[in-house]
Amino acid sequence: MEAKLSVNINKIALIRNSRGANFPNLLTVAKDCEEFGAEGITVHPRPDERHITYADIPQLKSIVTTEFNIEGYPNRKFLDMVIANKPHQCTLVPDLPSALTSDNGWDTINQKEFLKDTIAELQEAGIRVSLFINPDNILLDGALETGTDRIEFYTGPYAHDFEQDKYKAIEKYASAADHCSKLGIGINAGHDLNLKNLNFFKNNIPGLMEVSIGHALVVDALYYGLKNTIQMYQNELKRN
Repeated sequence: MEAKLSVNINKIALIRNSRGANFPNLLTVAKDCEEFGAEGITVHPRPDERHITYADIPQLKSIVTTEFNIEGYPNRKFLDMVIANKPHQCTLVPDLPSALTSDNGWDTINQKEFLKDTIAELQEAGIRVSLFINPDNILLDGALETGTDRIEFYTGPYAHDFEQDKYKAIEKYASAADHCSKLGIGINAGHDLNLKNLNFFKNNIPGLMEVSIGHALVVDALYYGLKNTIQMYQNELKRN
C-alpha cells in the first residue's frame, strides 16, 4: 500500500487571516488540493486561531471528499468540536497553547490514562485516532496500551539531521517502524518533510500509511505552483 499525501492547509489560512478577508478562499484551496492529487486534507486549529479557525471546521467537513484529519491538543473545546464534526481521523498532539509549532511527541507512559480516556471517547464517536510521537520503542509500547489506532512520527529531528547523515537520521525511525509493525499499530508521519527528504523516508519506513505536509509544500508552491507541487510530492511518495 502506498503512503497517502494529506495536505495541511494551515499556512493557506494564515495568509488569508493576515488581510482579514476570505482571500485566498480556504475552501477553494482545499478542493483544488484534492483535484490536484491530495488524498487528504489536514488542519490544526490552535487556541489563538492564528490560521485555521474553529468556524472553518464545519465548512471544510462539508466539502472535503478525501480523508479529513484534524490535529490538536485534546482540551474539552477541541474534543467537542472534533466529535461534532466527525473527521475520518483525529491526530492528538501534546502542544502547549503557546507553542509556535509541534515540536515533540506524547509521553505515553506518564500520560497514558489521560490518553486512554481521550482516545476511547473519540473512537466511540467513530473517529480513528493517531498519536503524535517520537520514535522510541518504550513510548510505542505505551501507545499500544492507550488503544490508539495509529501513531504519527514526529519527523522534525529526521529532517534536521538529514543533510548531515541521512542514514543516521533514519535509523531510529526505521527501528521504531519495525516495532510498530510488531505491535500492529498503523504509521503516519509529519513535520518538516519536504521534496528533498520525503522519498528517502518513505523508502525506509515499511508500512508508512500517510504523511501530513503543510509548510514545505506551501513554500514550494510559491515557486512551482500548487498543482505541480502536489504532483511532485506524490511522485516522491511513489518513487522507489
